[in-house]
Amino acid sequence: MKQFILGMSILSIVFTGCLKTDDQACNYDPCAGKAPDAQVLALETYLDTNNIIATKHCSGLYYNITDSGSTEKPKDICGSVFVRYSGKLVNGATFDSNVSGVGFQLGGLIEAWKKAIPLIGRNGNITIYVPPALGYGSADVKDQQTQQVVIPGNSILIFEVELVDFN
Repeated sequence: MKQFILGMSILSIVFTGCLKTDDQACNYDPCAGKAPDAQVLALETYLDTNNIIATKHCSGLYYNITDSGSTEKPKDICGSVFVRYSGKLVNGATFDSNVSGVGFQLGGLIEAWKKAIPLIGRNGNITIYVPPALGYGSADVKDQQTQQVVIPGNSILIFEVELVDFN
């Protein structure tokens, strides 16, 4: 009986020790998880070469807010966002877009979006210049149907995002 109680106690401690409260799970430091210096330098070179003026984020991404939107902004990454967006490569090729709008849980998106979308409010617009580490990294991203590469690994990405709504 003592072994059973001891075993149950250990299991209880293990399982409750791994649980996060909502506050812990939703707490997100946008300056944690920085892009490597070499990727930031490559992004800065792209911006300079193309005479693009943008603001540097503490993570290494760059952004340009064209409309800040409402004063109320997403509070944490556990909420949902409803956005219109387009994603392009630096050669101008669009790899994804949704102009009618789509909903996502903010915490399930790429790091760059987690960091940049909370900078704007409802109906705000932002252009995000993304180093690979804060986007899709070094792996090629393929179209699920055709298996053709739509985002080559280590790509700098450009997203134009309108934050339609959030909760």
